[in-house]
Amino acid sequence: MNKLTKDCWSVFTEGCKEIRVDYRYYAAELNAGSSFLSEEQLYVNPVNCFIFSKEQFSESIELELNIPPFWQVATSLRANDTTLMADNFDELADSPFICSAHLQHDEYKVNETLFHLWFNGESKPDWDRLKTDFSAFTKAQIEKFGEFPVSEYHFLFQILPYKAYHGVEHCKSTVIALGPSYDVFGDEYKELLGVSSHELYHTWNVKAIRPIEMHPYDFTKENYSQLGFICEGVTTYMGDLFLLKSGVFTLEQYFNELNGQLQKHFDNFGRFNYSVAESSFDTWLDGYVPGAPGRKVSIYTEGCLLAFVTDVRILRATNNHYGLDEVMKRLYYDFALAGKGVSESDYKEVLENISGTSFDDLFNDYIHGTRPYESILLESFEYLGLEMEHVPAKSYAAGKLGFKSIKSNARVTAIYPGSPAFLGGLMLDDEVISVNGYKLNADLDKWLSYFADTEKNLVVQRAGRHIALRLPEVQRYFYSDYTVKVQDKPIGSQKKAFEAWKK
Repeated sequence: MNKLTKDCWSVFTEGCKEIRVDYRYYAAELNAGSSFLSEEQLYVNPVNCFIFSKEQFSESIELELNIPPFWQVATSLRANDTTLMADNFDELADSPFICSAHLQHDEYKVNETLFHLWFNGESKPDWDRLKTDFSAFTKAQIEKFGEFPVSEYHFLFQILPYKAYHGVEHCKSTVIALGPSYDVFGDEYKELLGVSSHELYHTWNVKAIRPIEMHPYDFTKENYSQLGFICEGVTTYMGDLFLLKSGVFTLEQYFNELNGQLQKHFDNFGRFNYSVAESSFDTWLDGYVPGAPGRKVSIYTEGCLLAFVTDVRILRATNNHYGLDEVMKRLYYDFALAGKGVSESDYKEVLENISGTSFDDLFNDYIHGTRPYESILLESFEYLGLEMEHVPAKSYAAGKLGFKSIKSNARVTAIYPGSPAFLGGLMLDDEVISVNGYKLNADLDKWLSYFADTEKNLVVQRAGRHIALRLPEVQRYFYSDYTVKVQDKPIGSQKKAFEAWKK
């Protein structure tokens, strides 16, 4: 047997009737896309660790589980006791499973589709609240598309004792990792709803409506695409919007999510250097890490804001008869159900056919360009009778000195170009130790505010050394806090547009 590439081997088979491959896989990472083994569970994302041959890719597969007899199995695969069955490798690779003695299960039904809720880990599910809210946003999404792509669906929740937030979509299921356990049905419940609505929407957008570069998905190589602004951007926008449309989120809760996207956008100076299309391509290279400071943007954030602008443009052009949900519906019926992938030109053509207007500027200047978003955002807010406000950041460090940090350890996470922090030589990952000779105790901003009218001398820990820095005075504000709200006196046309947008 010879290894040809990082994930491909050739085997000499002359005279062989059967080949048996034994191997070990190190499963020690627990998130929504990994595999993990402990005394309490076997959790497998088959795409991580199962092998296949091109010759047998389309053949049916049986998977035997060697697990304790009292363990349950949560999966979208067909099951017969401890035997899991898939029609082909593609289905197997796309079907994670959790085996555990601690699984908790309930279900709800919308139309003819059964939806399973599986919780693994320390958790106390509020089943009535869950099923009420999940039924509402599920029903709203299905009504807009007209049907659900599969006959049964599974939410697989890995509830962790520490802070976690991660979801991965699959054709008939999703795995969602959340924590800490004590907050999942408390302060973090809105996050549970947000990621769940997002991943459910992926059942149409990505698992059915798929970029042409990934239709079909080729497991033998990387599949690059510039369409992350559709795959993740539209899904991020629609996932939250359907929580509003279904009544699960109040308008205030929805605006909190939108404010978060605006804040991320304006805080990331990569928006002046790299387009969302370019950033989408690079996401397949380096994942979701920020990388070099100010180099690229998030396909989730930029794509979400562009989806909002697109939605409002369609509403305006069609006298509020159609929105972005009509575009996605047509992509589903005309492309996904027809067995075709979607290209950028396909998406643009559907936008223009429905709206009757050109989207050249949006694609040239904003999707493939780095033109600032302010004008198109303000135009969209104005049409709906909304307004965007920005005020100096509440944090003294962010507003007056131009840097952000983690409160607990004062580690620098962002620096505004040209700010006192920038000019004074502060660097990302510096840990501020003291201000004007006073040691910090999770109170950096209070000490900086205390010395508001005084020269600020910092000592930072950088790469094992203590370094003294002086931050110069600059009479202006830097980081701002962004919020969206309904205008005080919207006119009738704005009210009509607003109601059509959230209907």
